[in-house]
Amino acid sequence: MGQLDGRIVVVTGGGRGLGRSHALLLAAEGARVVVNDLGAGLDGQGGDGGPAHDVVDEIVAAGGEATADGSDISTREGAAALVARAVSTYGRLDVVVNNAGILRDAPISRLSYDDWDAVLGVHLRGHFAVVREAVDHWRPRAKAGEDVRASVINTVSASGTTHVLPGQAAYAAAKSGIAAFTQVAAAELGRIGVRVNAVSPGARTRMTASTPGEIGELMARPVPAGELDVFSPDNAAPLVAHLAAADTAITGRVFAVRGGLIEELLPWSVRPGWELTHDHNWTTGLVARGIQEQDALAAPDRGFVADRTGAHA
Repeated sequence: MGQLDGRIVVVTGGGRGLGRSHALLLAAEGARVVVNDLGAGLDGQGGDGGPAHDVVDEIVAAGGEATADGSDISTREGAAALVARAVSTYGRLDVVVNNAGILRDAPISRLSYDDWDAVLGVHLRGHFAVVREAVDHWRPRAKAGEDVRASVINTVSASGTTHVLPGQAAYAAAKSGIAAFTQVAAAELGRIGVRVNAVSPGARTRMTASTPGEIGELMARPVPAGELDVFSPDNAAPLVAHLAAADTAITGRVFAVRGGLIEELLPWSVRPGWELTHDHNWTTGLVARGIQEQDALAAPDRGFVADRTGAHA
């Protein structure tokens, strides 16, 4: 008996990397999986149905059930076709794993409008589109009195949540947007039995391996025999499987996973600040002095610490 016996799952971007790891483990836990992948290049161009079919073949060879899908989830029509594929093949849909993504890094001065639109289209619009079409499947079931117990697992990144990486304005904007979308969707969809969470994997993928600088170098380091491969995509799949299970109650949360470590990412936090305590209005001088003094008090993390004595002198 697997944790996901009988669950019907779609995994976007399921042909390689993280998506492949997710699809294989979900199937091993008993889910029937629709492996969605265009087979495009890292920049989203081109297409090849081979990767999705290869993952399906692996699942079937291991005794599982799966089908391949080549719909473009950045479009309404593609997202609808993906959901329809799951429903027509297996009778319903229970879980959406939004994993598809592309990368077109460039500094803002050289980032084209087309590249910006393409990155946000696959990541942010793609996450929304699949969820939006799935909701049209789940809502009537809930209204008919069914205990839907559906789950959405979105994919975010350290870029846009915990790290600032120059050259990734579009990617970071999309990923931070997905984190916010996750929490709003969780707040809205609980009433129809749908949980929504997100995962930020620290893993070796085509995207991270192509990132210049320290990240790319980390991904390229060989793993000594017998040591845990901290950046293996397989490390993220068990968390995804747990969030996909029908009896898991977690919703509205964002988790980072790398190697043997899982952490929760919190929304934008507010540090104690400074305020005027007398009948004064803000002036540019008071603002400048308050920021300067709070920065000095909060060194080295530059947070704002509650000490108002100098801000209203």
